[in-house]
Amino acid sequence: MTQTAPPSSPPFGTTRRSAFLGNPKVDLWVVWWTIPIFYAIQGVIYVPLTRLMPPRRPDIAPDQVAAFFEEHSLGIKVGFGLLMVVAGFVGTANGLIAYQIRRMSVHPAFSYAFIATLAVGSTPGFLWGAFAFLTAVLRPNRSPEMLTVLYDMAFLSYIGSLGCFAAAWAVLGAAILLDKNKVYPKWFGYATIWQIVTEFIAGVVFNFHAGPFAWNGLVAFYVNTVVYVFWQVCQFYVLFKAIQWQNMEAPS
Repeated sequence: MTQTAPPSSPPFGTTRRSAFLGNPKVDLWVVWWTIPIFYAIQGVIYVPLTRLMPPRRPDIAPDQVAAFFEEHSLGIKVGFGLLMVVAGFVGTANGLIAYQIRRMSVHPAFSYAFIATLAVGSTPGFLWGAFAFLTAVLRPNRSPEMLTVLYDMAFLSYIGSLGCFAAAWAVLGAAILLDKNKVYPKWFGYATIWQIVTEFIAGVVFNFHAGPFAWNGLVAFYVNTVVYVFWQVCQFYVLFKAIQWQNMEAPS
């Protein structure tokens, strides 16, 4: 009696890899994972490497500013050099959110407006400060007074420009509240509208050198940061759920 050889098993990992690549949402999940990875890298850049966050005091003398840049020169170069490489990943996050807005019952103009308003805010809120720090450490022989100008520009742009994003959150919040397809939960729409309040608070940092409304103050920085981080975590969650619940066979 002739025995038939059992079918050969697929190579190790082939089934799992095929299942992953065959997932119709694989591109959405790949893009989603770039978001927490990017923000984790950004946290490492801002805190231990460049010492941009938490913000330094605005009322220090030029000699102290010069000493700060001299002490942290290498970290600033490495940190913000790395930021220039990974900065584009924030665009993938914004694109994924705009894609979810397109799935809502609101007009497509909401998604275009969301991308456009973030593009306006990203330059002062994301790049100016980095280039100010990099310019400060490029030539060690700059005068303390010139370094103070760059120091002020960096922190004023990072903290004071938060208001540039108010329009983006208004667009997103309005889209969520008007949507009938229930892509995002309504509570996140209200949370996004509330986030706008913190953006306006940041606008006062241009008038204070110390106290709760200075760029390193309790209200202007710490309260705003706590609210923003909470909102950002909520955004990761609702975006995850939106992808998880999405029916890929339905028109998007």
